[in-house]
Amino acid sequence: MMKKKTLHTIPPDGGWGWMIVIGCFLVTVCTRAVTRCISIFFVEFQLYFGQDYSRTAWIHSIVDCSTMLCAPLGSYVSNHVSCQVGIILGGLLASTGLILSSFATSLEYLYLTLGVLTGLGFALCYSPAIAMVGKYFDKKKALAYGIAMSGSGIGTFILAPVVQMLIEQFSWRGALLILGGFVSNLCVCGALMRPINLREDFAHSSLKQEHNPNEPNNSTNSSTKCSPLTQDCSHKSLCYCSQKEYNFLLNPNFIVLAISFLFLAYGCSPPFVYLVPYALSVGVGHQQAAFLMSILGVINIVGNITFGWLTDRRFLKKHRYACYLIAVALDGFSCLFLPMLNCFELLVPFSVTFGYFDGAYVALIPVVTGDVVGTSHLSSALGVVFFLHAVPYLVSPPISGLLVDTTGNYTAAFLLSGFSMIFCSILLVFAKLIRRIKSKGLTQSATTSETKQEICTNGDLPCSATEEHKVV
Repeated sequence: MMKKKTLHTIPPDGGWGWMIVIGCFLVTVCTRAVTRCISIFFVEFQLYFGQDYSRTAWIHSIVDCSTMLCAPLGSYVSNHVSCQVGIILGGLLASTGLILSSFATSLEYLYLTLGVLTGLGFALCYSPAIAMVGKYFDKKKALAYGIAMSGSGIGTFILAPVVQMLIEQFSWRGALLILGGFVSNLCVCGALMRPINLREDFAHSSLKQEHNPNEPNNSTNSSTKCSPLTQDCSHKSLCYCSQKEYNFLLNPNFIVLAISFLFLAYGCSPPFVYLVPYALSVGVGHQQAAFLMSILGVINIVGNITFGWLTDRRFLKKHRYACYLIAVALDGFSCLFLPMLNCFELLVPFSVTFGYFDGAYVALIPVVTGDVVGTSHLSSALGVVFFLHAVPYLVSPPISGLLVDTTGNYTAAFLLSGFSMIFCSILLVFAKLIRRIKSKGLTQSATTSETKQEICTNGDLPCSATEEHKVV
């Protein structure tokens, strides 16, 4: 017999939830960290296929873009089938893509296998795993996300030298083959994602029954079928299900947040791509330039965990939105100062600052999104959020490279990156102020109308009573 699922009123904030965090941590290692390590193969691909940097660089852009572009598909599979099935399927696709890439005979072949197929597999894993953490945690949500998202930094720090060693020992073909076997561990991560039933997931059904007690049973059944937990959407109710899952897209707060993500995604990518080339251009040695990336990766982990822990404290928990804005703005300001840093001793503080606040806001993206759309829509919302990252991730490195080629230095590229992130923060600040002004106006108007109805008197009698007296 199948074990009956337990219905939780609120997220348990522990228990099996910590296994979910471990599973999500491993998912970020196998997806985001592996994506970053693909750049290590660039030189090998260039030498073997005899192509220039621009054509080879499209491999990294395609896999990153595919991961984000197909994120809504991962959310859809997770909602309508299960998170476990989605992640296991994604692990199989990503592993297959890397293994097939080891037999590549051209860059176009790698565009399809390493770019599209592996990116699609990562997309099926990434957003559902992150959404599951939000299902299991509430009070410790930011800390849980900080630990889970730190897999990207820790994985990059560990995998980068390992991948380089594998290339030296087994060539790039053997390294991709071994990496494909490693990524197959995503299937194990998917098996850890035990589903949980939250009362919030059934809230829309309950509300509909309360507001429409005389409604026919057919409509009630279609509403029940649309619950993400029952996973029982019939063909007739498919459109209704999709509408209920993505009705947050009409939420003005989410629209503003989504627009801000476009500027954030554009601004955060170029510093990772061009930090080492910039350091080399100002006379920093190769080993020291590589060490800057290591520092950035390690401090990124510290930012993930410590900022998540801090924003879970009682005195900051109500201000997590403001903390997110501050982290994004400070990351942008650090990019503005980067063109003035022309030696290793000055670039180290940049790596520390940029790495810390990058890890800080990355840990808060799911938290802020969940606060806007609610836990029941978090998986679908994260799919849309990561989808919005796709185009900026694809175009920002080439645009920055064009600016470098045109101006002959990195100043314009870094300034554009910094101002883009600062604009993201300013946009959200203005949206917050407008909402607060509107809410105050509505409160005052509601209070005024109530006062006129309840307090308006004519002598000792209410206005309504006086009018009735006159009519009689």
